[in-house]
Amino acid sequence: MSRHRRPSGFQRTDRVADQIQRELSRLLQFELKDPRVGLVTVQDVTVARDLAFADVYFTLLGEGEDAGLEAERVLSGAAGFLRSALAQSLNTRTTPRLRFHYDKTPERASELSKLIDEARAEDRELRPDDDTNTDND
Repeated sequence: MSRHRRPSGFQRTDRVADQIQRELSRLLQFELKDPRVGLVTVQDVTVARDLAFADVYFTLLGEGEDAGLEAERVLSGAAGFLRSALAQSLNTRTTPRLRFHYDKTPERASELSKLIDEARAEDRELRPDDDTNTDND
């Protein structure tokens, strides 16, 4: 058995991804001065095993998909600046190249919630006399 066996849980790439997420959040809030990028929230960062790439998933507060895709283009254009700023704080030999992805999950969750509410309202209209409903909203 090797002395250098990796633990099955938290790996180096996870630690690097967490550090990138924290640092990018700070950089986007205080260093990036582009009006096309509103209030960005970095949802997740995944780092390749060889640390060559970091995929950054983000959302925009109170904005729609069009603004999110525009922000994705802007952030991709600023990836070099952000990568050099990250290099100063990461303790790695190389700094991963950043790839930004607009995360549509919150919008999709809102759409699904609305559809569920509409289906429940329609169901209540079809069965208005059903008082045995134990639904606890």
